[in-house]
Order: sequence, then C-alpha cells, then structure tokens
Amino acid sequence: MRVGLGQMSSGHDVAANLRAIDGLAARAAADGARLLVLPEYATYEKKTIDASFPAVAEPLDGPVCSTLARTASRHGVALVAGVVESSDDPGRAHNTLVAFDRDGTLLAAYRKIHLFDAQGFRESRFIKPAPEPRPALFDLGGIRFGMMTCYDLRFPEHARALSDAGARALLVGASWVPGELKTRQWQTLTAARAIENGLYVAGVCQAAPISVGHSVLVDPMGGVVAELGTEAGLRIADLDPLRVDAVRGEFPMSRQRRI
Repeated sequence: MRVGLGQMSSGHDVAANLRAIDGLAARAAADGARLLVLPEYATYEKKTIDASFPAVAEPLDGPVCSTLARTASRHGVALVAGVVESSDDPGRAHNTLVAFDRDGTLLAAYRKIHLFDAQGFRESRFIKPAPEPRPALFDLGGIRFGMMTCYDLRFPEHARALSDAGARALLVGASWVPGELKTRQWQTLTAARAIENGLYVAGVCQAAPISVGHSVLVDPMGGVVAELGTEAGLRIADLDPLRVDAVRGEFPMSRQRRI
C-alpha cells in the first residue's frame, strides 16, 4: 500500500490548517497514495497547550471532522489526523486521532491514553485521557492499522497490545517536543516499536520549531523506508504486508514470548 507522510506546521488558525490538509491530500492522491497520515494536533496546535484547546474542541460529528471527511472523499484518499475533541469535562478536551476512509466514512477514533506530563509540560491540565486504555485499530486495503499518539511511543506495552490485536502497521501522530536528544529518541523509539513487534511504524510529526519533524516510515526490520527533515512536507512510500509476513517468519517472537 502506498502511504503519504504529511508533515505539517499547524497553528491556531483551524481554517488554514484544514486548507493545508486538503492540499496534502490532493498531492498524496495524485502520487497514488491510498492513505495519508498527518500529525497530532493537525487541526489546532500551539507551542504550549492552554485553555484555548478545550475552547475550540468539537465533537467528532462537528465541522472540523466533517471537513476532514469531505477532504478524504473529494480526493479519494483515506486519512488519519489529530483533532481536538470535546469531552464531558468543559475544562479539558480529548487529544484524538481520527481515521477516515477514502469515501469519508469514519473508520476509527483514538483518544490519547498517555498524556505528556513531562519536561515541565502538563498536557493533562487541559486534555483528558481516554477513559479506558484500549487499543484502537481499523482495516484498510487488507491491512490492520493500530493508532498511537506521541508520548504513547514511550510505552512499549501499548504497541504490543496493538500488535496482539492484529496490527501490521502502527500509525503514530506526534508533536514531539524538541530538546536534548529528542530527535534521536524519536528515531530510536519508532524503530524499536517496529522491530520488537515485526511491523511497520509510520510516525508523523509536526515540523520544527514546534516539534522535531523527521516523520518516518520504518519497516519491520527497523530499516528506514522514508524520512522527512525538519520542515513541513510530504513523502510517499510503500508499505508491503508481505514484508511483515517474511520478518515475522524469520523472527517468530509472538510464538516464542513467555509471559
């Protein structure tokens, strides 16, 4: 399957972000992509999470997700994007990844489980975690995809749960906070989750300076299939499910694991 990695420089102008997504979807579809993966907070982002996030939050049937659905349908490309979803707590929103099929059908929605309360940040002040930490997956083109968001990448049991549920590729939307060795950690962790589970990892970040960029598609052996730099852009790459079969045959870790 041909996949697009859409690295964005999202800001606080929702309409501008949605136009940028539409442009990436058009380019990805023209290059033959079946799926476009976009970063965490693709539709609304700021350097620091504040009270404006719950203020702009919408339900999944609101205008933002309706626009994303129309974008997917108009260009005939499935897309995964980070949105700010309203919750039952008026002071906190959900940090949610949504997946739409190429006809605009909502395939899945994943509310972030592990919030970034680290390095002086406190995402949980304005963001509410998923009420139940359960895997979120969807099927597209004969491949099962699992969904993760940013800080989730540091929790290997999350990726393992998705793999155990049948995922052959993980889609990680991120706005990986810059800092000492943070790019190195991003690259290492995406590769580690791919290798230890024998699957693909498509990690898509916000661009610098708000994030580290370096969106990447890693294959089940840890090889880099495609990677961007620090600026916004689009990279198209192929994800081969037969590669997953081959690697899992060579390293049958799921059968050998002892718990």
